[in-house]
This record gives sequence, structure tokens and C-alpha cells, in this order.
Amino acid sequence: MSVDLDSSADAAALGEALGDAISQLPEYEALREAEQAVKDSDEAQEYIERFEQSREQFMLARRIGEATQEDAQSLRAIQEELHELPVMQRYLAAQTELDQRLARINDAISDGLDIDFASAAGSCCHD
Repeated sequence: MSVDLDSSADAAALGEALGDAISQLPEYEALREAEQAVKDSDEAQEYIERFEQSREQFMLARRIGEATQEDAQSLRAIQEELHELPVMQRYLAAQTELDQRLARINDAISDGLDIDFASAAGSCCHD
């Protein structure tokens, strides 16, 4: 499919339409619902808070050269416990499904370009 663009405003309008279309995807809606479920879960929020505190402590210890392998393993263990929660598993699965759908959309956009669209959109320099 080819679209004639008269101006950059036309391209911006197409981009906005694409964003609107993406927001209507079932994968996008599933992610939003899963995200809200995580926010509504007291258990998940406790794990997230515990993980964030541990990560901050680990990063501080790392900056001053006092982080140990045991500290890193402890942080990973907390993250694994968080990821084992059913509500978090649903969120991560929904995120993966949306990522895969967006990758297919990126491929479709990139087919007409000589660069990877998503990579180029967030990059300052191209080879």
C-alpha cells in the first residue's frame, strides 16, 4: 500500500492514526488490564516496593564498590519471586504479546524503508 504525502503534517497525521490504531489492539488492551491488576494487587505492590528498595541499595553498594555476588543473587531472588506471582505472570505475558505485535508492525513500516523504523525513531545516528 502506498500513500502520497503532501507534507510532514500528513506523515504526522498518519503517525497519530497509527498510535490510535495500536491503542485499539487487543494486545494493548490486555496489557493495560494486566497493568491495572498489578497496581491493584497489594501482594504485587509489596514485592515491587521490596524489589525497588533492594535494587537501590544494591546500586548504591555497587557505586561505592561494596556490592557482593550475594547481594546480586538476593536481588535476583526477589525479582524471581515477584515474577512468580500469577498477576505478574499475566502482565509479563501481555507485555511480550504486545512487544511481538509491535515488532510485526515495525517490520511492516520498515519494509518500505532502508532502515529499521523503530530503531531509527529513537536514535540520533545512523550508519
